[in-house]
Amino acid sequence: MFNSIPYGRQHIDQTDIDAVIKTLQSDYLTQGPAIESFELAFAEYIGAKHAIAVSNGTAALHLAALALGAEKKRVITSPITFAASANCIEYCGGEVFFCDIDPKTLLMDLEKLESLLNTHPSGYFSGIVPVEFAGLSVDLEKLKSLAEKHGLWIIEDACHAPGARFSDSKGQEHKAGNGKYADCTIFSFHPVKHIACGEGGMVTTNDDVLADKIKLLRTHGITKSPELMGKNDGGWYYEMIELGYNYRLTDIQAALGESQLRKLDDSLNRRNTIALNYRKAFENYSITIQDVPSNQFHAYHLFIVQVADRKGLYEHLRENKIFAQVHYIPVHLHPYYQAKGWKKGDMPSAEAYYDQCLSLPMYPTLTNEEQEYVIQKVVEFLDNSAN
Repeated sequence: MFNSIPYGRQHIDQTDIDAVIKTLQSDYLTQGPAIESFELAFAEYIGAKHAIAVSNGTAALHLAALALGAEKKRVITSPITFAASANCIEYCGGEVFFCDIDPKTLLMDLEKLESLLNTHPSGYFSGIVPVEFAGLSVDLEKLKSLAEKHGLWIIEDACHAPGARFSDSKGQEHKAGNGKYADCTIFSFHPVKHIACGEGGMVTTNDDVLADKIKLLRTHGITKSPELMGKNDGGWYYEMIELGYNYRLTDIQAALGESQLRKLDDSLNRRNTIALNYRKAFENYSITIQDVPSNQFHAYHLFIVQVADRKGLYEHLRENKIFAQVHYIPVHLHPYYQAKGWKKGDMPSAEAYYDQCLSLPMYPTLTNEEQEYVIQKVVEFLDNSAN
């Protein structure tokens, strides 16, 4: 019997510990060289021109939205995501609209998005925040075409998807966040994510102006750049030229993040092996599993099953020390958004998904024996339910 098996878990090894200790013994704990080193390594891995490290994924969303001018604008996102994907627009004084999901991929349904855009006048919406839910990329090529047609910017929420990739219509492969089809992409380094920094986030972009804006906003809107200041009284001098935020990452977190980044490909391969094992084990059972298009490489932050008696399975697994989780309560059904007029029935596919979804354990250090135990307990419940 295992002590407990969570749905997600960070893995910190000696190389990570050594990287943090080295930083603790250095001259800088924050605003030092480890941050730029992490940013450069991350940008190179993703294939983007710029990577800007920030304090968490929510800060990344907020800064990207500010830099793109979301203030008092209408922006569309998915209801199946963590609340921050929508809240970042609210932070800017904007208005959030939701677009329902494709029940097969669990991603924003681009046909429904096109219908939503076509039923509103030109200029009604300003941007889109597609969510790469569970680690699967949105069809960004098609989304970009829609965005250009309607004059919209795109913030790609890839918190679940570092290392995810897809091939476009020309057969060219793109990693999530490389900036080919989105203005900005954001990532999270929360402990259960692929890269664990404790807390942390990143914005990637190929746009020099956006990158400079985000860098300025993450540090109180303060600059020492001569070309941006009205004057310069000496080496100590700086000016606050915008109302910014303290959204900086520390060198300690950056050192840990860069160390974790070096192991990301191994993590992704193990996650895909675990996913394949689950798929094979459940292929003859009444379980719905997220579709993966043939041109996609899934990053598998989550492995989600949909079953008729979700609560029963959830409780059965917990009784057996398996701590599966639900991702997510549809954002439009939270009291905050219901107070703005959203209600049950507005997003039928998202709501149907929520009624049945459960995230099974998915992390690189999940052993084969632990996974077999999880599978055994899921199958045990399904067999008993069928009798």
